[in-house]
Amino acid sequence: MPILFAPCRYLRDTLHFLHFGNAAVTIPARVLIIAGSDSGGGAGIQADIKTVTMLGGYAMTAITALTAQNTIGVQRVMPVPADMVVAQIDSVVRDIGVDAIKIGMIGSAEVANAVADYLSSPSFAHLLSSSRKRGPISQPESHEQAPEMGARFDKSDDRLPIVFDPVMVATSGSVLADAATIAAFGRLMRVATLTTPNLPELEALGGEAAVLDSGSALLAKGGHATGAMVEDTLITPDGGVIFANPRIDTRHTHGTGCTLSSAIATGLGQGLPLDRAVERGIAFVRAAIVHAPGLGQGSGPMGHALGRAPFDEGER
Repeated sequence: MPILFAPCRYLRDTLHFLHFGNAAVTIPARVLIIAGSDSGGGAGIQADIKTVTMLGGYAMTAITALTAQNTIGVQRVMPVPADMVVAQIDSVVRDIGVDAIKIGMIGSAEVANAVADYLSSPSFAHLLSSSRKRGPISQPESHEQAPEMGARFDKSDDRLPIVFDPVMVATSGSVLADAATIAAFGRLMRVATLTTPNLPELEALGGEAAVLDSGSALLAKGGHATGAMVEDTLITPDGGVIFANPRIDTRHTHGTGCTLSSAIATGLGQGLPLDRAVERGIAFVRAAIVHAPGLGQGSGPMGHALGRAPFDEGER
């Protein structure tokens, strides 16, 4: 039987990448995601990784819980032991380093306290200082800047950007945090640059004053409100700004909170000011909703790739 050798249509690009492999490298922003796994791929670390990658960052993970879930609901949850969560964080920080952190589904009060302990520790501060001695960070493409909105907030010039999405209930309605875990969220807010609750989560956290008193800025997401417009409100010690956009009529919104917080963390890791990172994050979420693939029988996943296959497009 004759053997045919078909030329690889991707060979040209492969050789191009190899040829320039020794050129100066601009390192992408390194974003560590501390969150749970969504077996359906629409939310959790799966959505986080896709978001960070699409926005030009490098995603790393510390998995806090395994879930058996789909677009209809969450069938089972298995928390990861706290020491294993911390071990994952420490492993990537010691070797790869980190420019921003996103905290999502935390799994248990024990994990929440362990993560807060680690992120507040002198050893983490030392590792962080060492990891920042490296090349330039890849910047997002320039866009027309919005007018100054009084919401450019940096917790400290030397502090690592940390975005905390206090996940309590999945889009499907399944509970993902018990009362003890929610009570421990206060410690995570105290290490966070920004906390991003939806309206029910904000109420459970004690309201706007409770979040701001922790030292974190607040992004109150308005998707659960009614009306033709969705209003997301960013509040910092310098003031606030409302991002208002027309509501998109769709059931494919699984993972919107995960996606938004990861998008913001990526922007902060790339050096964007807080209001600009939030603005870009909201725009990305809306684009991903519009490009949802229409999968599942319930709250379907978004289209993080925005209907594109970037590698194949390079061949055209």
